[in-house]
Amino acid sequence: MAEAERIIGTPEVGDDAQPESAAPKGRRRIAALLVVAVLAYLLDLGTKMLVVAKLEHQPPIEIMGDLLKFEAVRNPGAAFGFGEAFTIIFTAIAAAVIVVIVRLARKLYSLPWAIALGLLLGGALGNLTDRIFRSPGVFRGAVVDFIAPAHFAVFNIADSAIVCGGILIVLLSFKGLDPDGTVHKD
Repeated sequence: MAEAERIIGTPEVGDDAQPESAAPKGRRRIAALLVVAVLAYLLDLGTKMLVVAKLEHQPPIEIMGDLLKFEAVRNPGAAFGFGEAFTIIFTAIAAAVIVVIVRLARKLYSLPWAIALGLLLGGALGNLTDRIFRSPGVFRGAVVDFIAPAHFAVFNIADSAIVCGGILIVLLSFKGLDPDGTVHKD
């Protein structure tokens, strides 16, 4: 985790790089991160509960003909169903991502980074909840996926939040914006 903090380049607590007036701004960014994370998590949890209650063991629902369907699928692996035998490893990775985001959050002074990390946190929590609480057992649970575009993997809201957060982080990095609010012109 220290390596991730070093690479991202966030200031240390008590670092003189940020003026004292930055502390309330930092708290607002943490609040934004938490709001985004909670919204992503609750949207994911709610849709999964609805899918399990109404769609599981039912035929898929066509949304846009063959282009997009809602179809309940239990996925013990990662994206595209790869790694079904490594569910416990994916659980550990999700938990590590959550810990890194929480540690980085206290050094956050950028709203776009707060949104990106909030999306990652909410998505990681959503899929981690499935891995812990769904069958076949603790840390081996299968993730509920239900958004099924034609010729693509079935996914869920948590997966979407993770991908959107990751894309935003890449864009912010290309723009040279750091989580501490500094901008690099290379």
